[in-house]
Amino acid sequence: MASSTDLYALLGVESTASADEIKRSYRRLARELHPDANPGDPSTEAKFKEVSQAYEILSDPERRENYDRFGTAGFEGGFAPGSVQDIFDMFFGSMGNQGGPRRRGPQSGPDAELVVDITLEDAAFGVTRDVDVTLPVRCETCDGRGSAQGTTPFACDECHGTGEVRRVRNSFLGQMMTTSTCPLCRGMGEIIATPCETCRGDGRQNAQRTLNVEIPAGVENGSTMRLVERGPAGPRGGPNGTLYVHLRVSADDRFEREGDDLHHFAHVSFTQATLGATIEVPTLRDSASVDVEAGSQPGSVVLVRNEGVHHLRGRGRGDLLVHLIVDVPTELDDTSERLLRELAAHHGEQVNEAHHGLLSRLRGAKK
Repeated sequence: MASSTDLYALLGVESTASADEIKRSYRRLARELHPDANPGDPSTEAKFKEVSQAYEILSDPERRENYDRFGTAGFEGGFAPGSVQDIFDMFFGSMGNQGGPRRRGPQSGPDAELVVDITLEDAAFGVTRDVDVTLPVRCETCDGRGSAQGTTPFACDECHGTGEVRRVRNSFLGQMMTTSTCPLCRGMGEIIATPCETCRGDGRQNAQRTLNVEIPAGVENGSTMRLVERGPAGPRGGPNGTLYVHLRVSADDRFEREGDDLHHFAHVSFTQATLGATIEVPTLRDSASVDVEAGSQPGSVVLVRNEGVHHLRGRGRGDLLVHLIVDVPTELDDTSERLLRELAAHHGEQVNEAHHGLLSRLRGAKK
């Protein structure tokens, strides 16, 4: 594009035209000059490219302001005075890129996150969940190309389809070669003259999808699964981004988890702890019989092997640890009290004398 080119004149608008006026004029000219409408006419095709370049600059507020201040010189390789970004690009814009311009093409979609609630049993054994999400997906109308049906994008005239431009600039260190994203096509390598009406040239549209998420056994509360290329679609057919699934494991009143082990607190009576017993305790999917040894003390732990959580990395499961809570009776009938006093006397233990309550006094009053 020649430095003397008037971009406003190319689009047939005044320099004071609004963004909507510029867009309407460009669309009218694009339909008239598009190569599909003028096959075999190189002059029309050249004019079409110039109009498209003019629109790319004037449709961007920052680039339009730069053009209004410096004209097309700001886009011809020299840089406008006071342009901090150009100075930054001169030294850092192309570090490590010694192989020449490469085509960037469509960029990957952004990453996305979601939270999935699961139970402790799901975390222990693994589960497959269908999760409904709304994400950008490839446009079905244009199949992600971004251009309207019956039309095709054309290679960017600025970067010749590479998506990058190289410039030689003079600095106080001498001449330096820089490579940067093409300002015209923004790294895509092509220009869309007639955008798809559904996605407006982006190649994507929001839609609800059901994702099948396989959660492995052994995950913990707060774990994050990284699902590559299952996130939002990229613009103009670019690959999908990454979906991060954060797992939230709900609390289970029966157990406390510690690593892959589970802890359960079981109540036993004074006589069961003293004489021994077999009790039933819950497991993740069923129950198990646990032997309480005679003479078990409060806080004693009975180990049940392989009834914990599956190991996330490796075979096998953790254990279930049953903590015994010995319940001391707070109320006794006469027979129970008499038997306990006899037991205390048998062992020579000193105990308090009987203090009958209201019920006992009422009984005595009736006699």
